[in-house]
Amino acid sequence: MTTTSTLPSVVSQQIAANNCRSCGASLHKTFVDLGMSPLCETYPSSADLSSGEMYYPLHVYVCERCWLVQLEEFESAEKIFSDYAYFSSYSDSWLKHAQQYCEQMAARFGLTKQSLVVEVASNDGYLLQYFVQHGLPVLGIEPAANVAKVAIEQKHVPTLVRFFGAQLAQELADEGRRADLIVGNNVLAQVPDLSDFVEGLRILLKPHGVLTLEFPHLLRLIERNEFDTIYHEHFSYFSMLATLRILQAHRMKAFDVEELQTHGGSLRVYACPIEDQSHPVRPSIAGLIEQEKQAGLASAQGYERFAAQVKETKLSFLEFLLTAARQGKSVAGYGAPGKSATLLHYCGISKDLIAYTVDRNPYKQGRFLPGTRIPIHHPERIRETKPDFVVILPWNLKDEIMEQLVFIREWGGKCVVPIPKLAIY
Repeated sequence: MTTTSTLPSVVSQQIAANNCRSCGASLHKTFVDLGMSPLCETYPSSADLSSGEMYYPLHVYVCERCWLVQLEEFESAEKIFSDYAYFSSYSDSWLKHAQQYCEQMAARFGLTKQSLVVEVASNDGYLLQYFVQHGLPVLGIEPAANVAKVAIEQKHVPTLVRFFGAQLAQELADEGRRADLIVGNNVLAQVPDLSDFVEGLRILLKPHGVLTLEFPHLLRLIERNEFDTIYHEHFSYFSMLATLRILQAHRMKAFDVEELQTHGGSLRVYACPIEDQSHPVRPSIAGLIEQEKQAGLASAQGYERFAAQVKETKLSFLEFLLTAARQGKSVAGYGAPGKSATLLHYCGISKDLIAYTVDRNPYKQGRFLPGTRIPIHHPERIRETKPDFVVILPWNLKDEIMEQLVFIREWGGKCVVPIPKLAIY
């Protein structure tokens, strides 16, 4: 069942009346309005094509008290994440990132066979497998049973199929399973109840334990025009300013931060219990806060230019696709990432402009992109059909994907990257 035409204005009024999920202040300031979109990780099968899909507003607000950028929760986390289509191990570069992380953390914090490493939202064991290979005790916590099964059976990563929060953390603590290292990679944005989640992290952490959180950096999202990383599965978008506030509210402190290139520009924040004096706060924290303030993220005006940037990207992408169509050029896509739902719906693109896309994930092959119903094929389809252009939808992996697609040069094919600005390679 699809939504009615009156839904956007009604729901937007409800959002404005709601409170910030971090500090509780009323939300009034629009960051960007991207129209309507379905849930991005719901891939219809052929049998579903005669049914409608539910669309929800992508109207994003910024809290003017704590500067957390956020969407309203339209669907529960249980519905979104209990059966999930995203498997981290299908990206070679992300696996390399995970392996390097494990080596760095083991060395920096002196992890031994008596340590316990816990990853929250551990997916298919993509990261914890490397700690297992070094003989370190691990525990994954992953709500999607289909994904957790891969971690358990193929990567030998013990995994609890549960949603994480204060209750589960207390259960584990009562069993004597508190963590020396907690990993939270790209999960904080996907948590509707931030307070319960972060309190759980505090409970689960040993008195001298360390928490690392990785998430896309709001400052880079704005600078690089990465609007398609906004979708319903991501409830919040974090600056360092907002992150410090959340941690401090739960008696934790950030003592170090690294800027990463993953996912279009991310942060890795290191935190520990506020009482722990063994981790002095490094200058990197103050340096990044000053950088964000200089960019305007501590004032409402700093968030106002983003909507205009987004509109220009839409116009450029549409202009390219329409010109290609008029010239009789064929266009395919590469990848079926969650971010493609936002990009395609906001730009009004369907299979008349992008005939199909391909993906390495067998779970998605034979299905269709949500809403647009663009078919998803095995990557070999590109060799078979020889498109003139291949649009790389997971643009954050463009270098890795362009290496995989080097063969399209045989027939004069070119790669297209729509974000941050349209580029043809």
